[in-house]
Amino acid sequence: MENKKILFLSGTRADFSKLKSLISVSQQSSLFDVSIFVTGMHLQKEYGYTVNEIEKSGFKNIYTFENHTAETSMDLTLSKTIEGLSAHVKQNKPDLIVVHGDRVEALAGAIVGSLNNILVGHIEGGEVSGTIDELIRHSVSKMSHIHFVCNQVAKNRLIQMGEIDSHIFEIGSPDIDIMFSSKLPSIEKAKSRYEIPFEKYALLMFHPVTTEQELIEKQINDLIDAVLEDENNYVVIYPNNDMGSSTIIKAFSRLENNKRFRIFPSLRFEYFLTFLKNCQFIIGNSSAGVREAPYYQKPSIDLGNRQKNRNKSESIINCNFGINEIANAIKQSQNLNNFESPLAFGEGKSDQLFLDIIKDNSFWKIPCQKQFRDQKLAN
Repeated sequence: MENKKILFLSGTRADFSKLKSLISVSQQSSLFDVSIFVTGMHLQKEYGYTVNEIEKSGFKNIYTFENHTAETSMDLTLSKTIEGLSAHVKQNKPDLIVVHGDRVEALAGAIVGSLNNILVGHIEGGEVSGTIDELIRHSVSKMSHIHFVCNQVAKNRLIQMGEIDSHIFEIGSPDIDIMFSSKLPSIEKAKSRYEIPFEKYALLMFHPVTTEQELIEKQINDLIDAVLEDENNYVVIYPNNDMGSSTIIKAFSRLENNKRFRIFPSLRFEYFLTFLKNCQFIIGNSSAGVREAPYYQKPSIDLGNRQKNRNKSESIINCNFGINEIANAIKQSQNLNNFESPLAFGEGKSDQLFLDIIKDNSFWKIPCQKQFRDQKLAN
């Protein structure tokens, strides 16, 4: 088999964490020419300019493209990303574009690939959440030719959507590879790097729900009022750059000059995992609270609808907005213990499973012309 050219697309710190082990194992193989198309919030200084993290990881062939538009214009961001990526693939001609999840950058990657007869592989399709993210995720799945899913439940949903069974590969969630790596920094090193003075602390991550724009200001201020009233220390991380993020960042200013809070635009993923592994609990509406936290057997308080319908675990407290409701959930989280760690997203071997799949010649014979597989309907 001649070397195949694989292009990974990353637009956020979150999707990079899911792609990192797959990029690494592919780039180490002599069978593939690997490159990374970096865009989105990676190139925004207000969110930590996290392209630096990709470069520091030692990856080669990194291409950057700024797709910034007005915060309220996800559609324009989509169109601008399509334009930039289209020009890139026409020049570099990859054999496979790998995208992750439910962001507009992933949708752009799937559109460009499918319309240029380039195979598109989608990581973590077939999952549900209940917000606009779910619509984007399912759209990416329908524009993709190949699916790398976390579990059988996700695979079944894709089959229900008409996807072909033999084009769906169950590899687990790739960030689990890094979560249990022996190379994670110690908590002492992590605290030193980010100047965290707390012995005990919680993590706070809150993202805008794009379908609830009129509620975001109240939601974030309910959360801030609740954490200001309790006595815990908090490591606070900026939201993603979806519509409404500026409202959240503005509200975080209420926590400045308070010794119980340390606020960061972003944390390097391995360091974030160390902080998560050693925290008292995580609060907000990040997927980390419903995906990674249960693996570390850490309580999480999941606010609102952003992660609705996703992973269920006894370690997750689902909570509505309201100062008293959030305060009660914080107290409840500190009494949670002795729950089982789930294996719903794999056991940390996603990279090797991925490599074995793409090394098989039959993988590269999957056609760009998609077929819809009808399901047998009950009479």
